[in-house]
Formats: sequence, structure tokens, C-alpha cells
Amino acid sequence: MEEAEIPLDPPDGITDPVDRAQFWDRHASPISFLILGSLVAAAVTGHFGGQPSPRVDADFGLARLSVLTPTVIRNGEFFETAIDIRADEPLTDATLAVEAGLWRDMTINTMIPAAAEEEYKNGEYRFSYGPLEAGETLSVKIDGQINPPLFAGNEGVIAVYDGERLLGRQVFRIKVLP
Repeated sequence: MEEAEIPLDPPDGITDPVDRAQFWDRHASPISFLILGSLVAAAVTGHFGGQPSPRVDADFGLARLSVLTPTVIRNGEFFETAIDIRADEPLTDATLAVEAGLWRDMTINTMIPAAAEEEYKNGEYRFSYGPLEAGETLSVKIDGQINPPLFAGNEGVIAVYDGERLLGRQVFRIKVLP
């Protein structure tokens, strides 16, 4: 004797597949691809850091300042800053000054060459390198790291002095991304 098939209803909560499913119902949403593509495009074009540092030049009359430092950097990264001071006239005491706010929540690991004298005065770290003849260039290399608490970035001034006499100041902004 042959058993008759009895149609069984599926258990509660389980239904037959939808016969008229749309194309995107079984695939990833195009919105996620657009968002991911936008993020990749922004990263490739340098909006998240990692691009070459721009050189900033300033002529102060008696001396010229040239600074190569990152303007966009990620939190925790190491960075390098190159500073050149070129004397157009003899300087008795070429002094590089960095406003404290520019280096807030940063660790400065190395500064080559070392300054003859270092001091903190009027909200600036000052590094005195002694006399500089006309046409002579002082090149300073600074290596540092962004500390974890720093978010959004810092702004400050790099200045050049001849002893106590201010020759000029240049404003810098470093944008820090998470």
C-alpha cells in the first residue's frame, strides 16, 4: 500500500521564498559601494594625510625662513620637520623660536644640530645657534611624534630672532586626524 503524501504547512515563521524578489534584494546595496568608494578616493587624494609636506618660505629682510613640515597627519604618527634659516645679512646670534602651542601634545624626539643654548621665554621654545654669516644657511632637522590626546590639531608660530631682536614670524597649522 502506497502512502499518500500529505501537504504539510511550514513551521511558524518560515515562509516560502519570495517569487518576485528584486535584483538588489539578494545583493549588497549600491550605497555601501558608493560610501566605500568615496572614502578610498578621499584617502588617495590626501585628505587623510600621508601626502608630501608643503614647503613654506618667508623672507624677513635680514633672514629667510624655509620650513618643510606636515600639515595633515594622523594621531600617533612620527613626523619630520626641516627648517632652514638663511642669513641675508650677518646675524650675531641666529635663534629659532617655536611657539609652545604648536608643539602641544607632541613629543620632540630629536633636534639636529643641537642648539648652543635652549630656553623657554614669552611662550616660545628658543634655540640659539650663534653667529651666522651673510649667505650662510642653518639647517635644523626635528623628529617628533603626535601624542594620543591630540585631536584636531595645533596652530602656532615659528620665528627667527637675531639674539633678542625679532626678525620675523610665520604661522603654521598642523591638522591631526584620528
